[in-house]
Amino acid sequence: MVGFVLVSHSQKLAEGAKELGLMMAPDVPAEAAGGTADGGLGTDYQKIWDAVEAVGSAASDGVIIIADMGSSRMTAEMVLEDRGEDTSPPAFLADCAFVEGTVLSMINASCGMTPEQILAAAREEASVKKQFS
Repeated sequence: MVGFVLVSHSQKLAEGAKELGLMMAPDVPAEAAGGTADGGLGTDYQKIWDAVEAVGSAASDGVIIIADMGSSRMTAEMVLEDRGEDTSPPAFLADCAFVEGTVLSMINASCGMTPEQILAAAREEASVKKQFS
């Protein structure tokens, strides 16, 4: 199964996205890695690293990181670079909206999709426009 690390500048936002994802896909491994080590707003390399390692121990098919914006994405990229391409399980960075992409991706993981299929669906989701009538 594929697991997820949700990276946000806010621990509350990361936990909320995780909660929504687990509501729809309760058996999918997921960790929230939001905020700084002292509980403030920002990102923390070590929190992301530790979350990837924790999820990786339960997700043999791979770990997908979903980041909210800016430095959270940049810090996640640094974690992936330092892990290296040959690390098992593999880890990937999704390109999608934070909340919608999290829920869709976790549902897709629960259905047995591969990391590559989940990432493709997440990229497609990113282009969907929200419309209200």
